[in-house]
Amino acid sequence: MLTSLYIKNFALIEELSIEFSKGLTIITGETGAGKSILIGALNLVLGSRASTDLIRSGCSKAVIEAILIPETPQRLATILEEAGLGIEEELILRREISAKGQSRCFINDSPCTLQVLKKAGNILIDLHGQHEHQLLLHPETHVSLLDESGQLTPLVESYRTTFENLKRKRRELEKLTADSNRLREKRDLLEYQLQELASLNLKQGEDVDIEEKITLHEHAETRFSLCSSLNELLYDNDRSAFVQLAEAVQQLSRLAGIDKSFSSYLEDAESAKTLVEELSRTVRHYSEDIEFNQEHLEILRERHMLLQRTGKKYGKSIEELIDFQEEIAAELSMENNLSERTEHIGSEIDSLRKELSNRAARLSAERHKTAAELEAAIARELESLGIPHCIFKVMITRDSSDDGDIIHNGNRYSALENGYDRIEFLISTNVGELPKPLAKIASGGEISRVMLAMKSVLAENTRLPILIFDEIDTGISGAVADAVGRSLRGLSRTHQIILITHLPQIAAMADRHLSVEKTVEGNRTISKVRKLDDEDHIAAVANLISGRQRSDSSLRAAAELVEHAKKEDQS
Repeated sequence: MLTSLYIKNFALIEELSIEFSKGLTIITGETGAGKSILIGALNLVLGSRASTDLIRSGCSKAVIEAILIPETPQRLATILEEAGLGIEEELILRREISAKGQSRCFINDSPCTLQVLKKAGNILIDLHGQHEHQLLLHPETHVSLLDESGQLTPLVESYRTTFENLKRKRRELEKLTADSNRLREKRDLLEYQLQELASLNLKQGEDVDIEEKITLHEHAETRFSLCSSLNELLYDNDRSAFVQLAEAVQQLSRLAGIDKSFSSYLEDAESAKTLVEELSRTVRHYSEDIEFNQEHLEILRERHMLLQRTGKKYGKSIEELIDFQEEIAAELSMENNLSERTEHIGSEIDSLRKELSNRAARLSAERHKTAAELEAAIARELESLGIPHCIFKVMITRDSSDDGDIIHNGNRYSALENGYDRIEFLISTNVGELPKPLAKIASGGEISRVMLAMKSVLAENTRLPILIFDEIDTGISGAVADAVGRSLRGLSRTHQIILITHLPQIAAMADRHLSVEKTVEGNRTISKVRKLDDEDHIAAVANLISGRQRSDSSLRAAAELVEHAKKEDQS
C-alpha cells in the first residue's frame, strides 16, 4: 500500500506531502492544475527517465519520496538482497534530480542503482497513464498472469525444478565433453611425456645424490692420498700418534701408581689411544673402498646431464617432475572415467527430458482450460464496461525445434523457463475485426477498460500491485462511466486504487477525494493538493457535472451519485 508521497521543487509543486489510504482514492482538478504532475512524480520515483526540465525554476534539485508497505515483501526480498539491502516492513523509495543532470536513488535511505529502484517499483505499483500501460501490455507478463489466474503456480514450480536440473546436468555434460575433447587432443603429448618420464625412473633427491657421487669419484686420488697420510700420522709410523700415546699411557700409569690423583688422566690417555686406533682403522677401511673407475664416473655424469636437461625442458625440479608424472598418469586414466561418466549423465538427461515433457504437457493442458475460462470472464466484464461483442483471446503457441528438449505427440519444442507455451493476450473490440495484441488497440478509452476488466477478473487469484490510473475515463460517458466507476470501487475493496478522473460518476465512488488546485503566490504559480471532506467531496462532484457554475440541481445530482455509491457497498 502507498501510504504517502512527498514532492519538493518538482514542476509547479514547491513542496507538498500527500497521505494515502486503502480503497479508492480519486484525484480531480481543473485542466493544467497539476494532476498529471503527481503521476509524473510517481513515475520518477519508480525509476522512469528523469529530465532537468522538471526541476522547479530557480531550484538546485527536485526530491520525490514514496513510502509504501509491501503486501508481499517476499517478492522484493531477492531484488533487495542482491543489491545489499534489507527488507523492512516499511519501504521508502526516494529519487533526487539535480539541476546539473545527476540523479540519485535511495531505498530506505541507502543508495541504490536506478535499475534496482525500477525493479522494486514495478513490483510495488502498476501505474497506467493513458498511453503508458505497463504490465498487461507486455506479452512476457501474460504467462504469469494466466498461471496465477488458474492457480497453476505449483505446476510451474515443479516444471521449473526439472528445467533447472536439466540445465545443470547439461552443463555437467558440456564440461565433461570439453574435458574429454581436451584429453583427446593432448593424448599423444601426454603419452609421450609419461613414457619419457617413466623411462627415467626418477627418485626423490636423486640429483643431489648423483652430484655427491660425482664429486667423490672426481677426487678419488686425493682422497686416497689423504687417507695414506692420515694413517702414517695416526698409526703407521714409529712416531705416530698411536705410538706416542702408548708411551704416554705407560708414563701416566707409573705416575698414577705413585699419585692417585693422576688416575683419571690415565683413563683419558687410554681413551685417546683407543680413539686414535679406531680412527686409523676407519681411514684404512675407507681407503680400501675408494674406486678409481673412470667408466662409472662417466655414467654418473651422463645421468646427471640427462636429469638437468629434462628438468630444464619441463621447467621443473626432480621432485616436481615426479609429481608431474603422477598427474599425467592420473589425467590419462581419467579419460576412461570421463567416458563412463558422460554416458551416465547422458542417461540422466534423457530421463529429465521425459520428465520435463510430461510436466510441460500437464501444465499446458491446465493453461488451455484456464485460458477458456479467462476469455469468457473478461469478455463478460468488458461487456459490462460498455464494450459489447468483444472477443478476448488467449493465444498459446509453441516454438518448434529439431533439438528441443520437450517432445509432445511426436514433435519437438523448445523448453522455456515456465513451460513450452508462449502466451499472449489478444482482443477485438469491434465486430468483424480479428483479435490483435493489446498493445495495438487504438482507443485510449478501450485500453483503460481492457486493463480494468482484466484486473477485475484476475484480482482474486493474482498478486497485482497498487493500481494507479491516469484518466481511465478517456472516451467514455453515461452508463459506461457508471459501470467503470462501480467496477473500480469493487476492485478497490481488495486493492488500493488511485486514479485521476474528469467524470462525476467515477469521482462519486471515492473513499478519499483529493483536489489538485493551482494558485499564484508571490508571482509564482504553485500546485497544491487538498483532501476533501464529505461536503467538499459532493461539491467537487457537482463541479464535474456542471463546471464552475454549479447549481442546486448539480449538487443534488452529485449527492445522489455519492449516496448511490454508498448503497452499492451495503448491497
